[in-house]
Amino acid sequence: MPDSLLNDTPPPGPPPALALRGLAKTFGPKVAVNGINLDVPAGSFYGLVGPNGAGKTTSLSMATGLLRPDAGAVWVHGINVWEQPLEAKRLMGILPDGVRLFDRLSGEQLVTYAGLLRGMDRDTVAERVADLLATLDLAKDAGTLVVDYSAGMTKKIALASALIHAPRLLVLDEPFESVDPISAANIRDILDGYVASGGTVIVSSHVMDLVQRMCDHVAVIAAGNVLAAGTVDEVRSGESLEDRFVALVGGRNHSTGLQWLRTS
Repeated sequence: MPDSLLNDTPPPGPPPALALRGLAKTFGPKVAVNGINLDVPAGSFYGLVGPNGAGKTTSLSMATGLLRPDAGAVWVHGINVWEQPLEAKRLMGILPDGVRLFDRLSGEQLVTYAGLLRGMDRDTVAERVADLLATLDLAKDAGTLVVDYSAGMTKKIALASALIHAPRLLVLDEPFESVDPISAANIRDILDGYVASGGTVIVSSHVMDLVQRMCDHVAVIAAGNVLAAGTVDEVRSGESLEDRFVALVGGRNHSTGLQWLRTS
């Protein structure tokens, strides 16, 4: 293991749900994540926003033990993810971007497998699987192979697999992508209840209005750097989150091109 990852000193004070210190990753000449520092308070609903290619997915992948960083350290509730990976991962439920599932299992089998893989007893798993499938409106498709699910259904069954062991921290990369409005509302209710009971949610999204309405904290990431982080009100500074995001990140095109598109 590189010396840069051998850091067993967590941040001082009560441990946040997630703490990143000097987290960095490069792919060839491209700097994907540029030594970022970030604290996610326990019990928060934390939004991670940024343009495509900003480093959000790479940061979350390193934070959850899916991708080894080049430098830096990560703690989940005070446990070093890269020194104590099994202990840290027991505390997390993860919905990664571009999720890969065992799609030749039925939905019910997949979530059951996720629970048993976590060491849960069969009776508890069966009870929770039934609850999750009913809540996510997947009960009628419990016996359908996941390969035959729609994109939205696949996202929901992956979320059920992340929730089955009642983790202390949920890390969700674009959880509402391809999900219909009714299912999205149900998912938000589930997550709101989870946070109200003491859990922590980190969600990445491109939908600023959704993040502004749903989250109490937010971080803006661009070009592998954290440009702003704090409560939603602190970050948006009296503007809408979308306007503040554009002001921080830049890139809005004010050209007067496409004259041919005008109809009058």
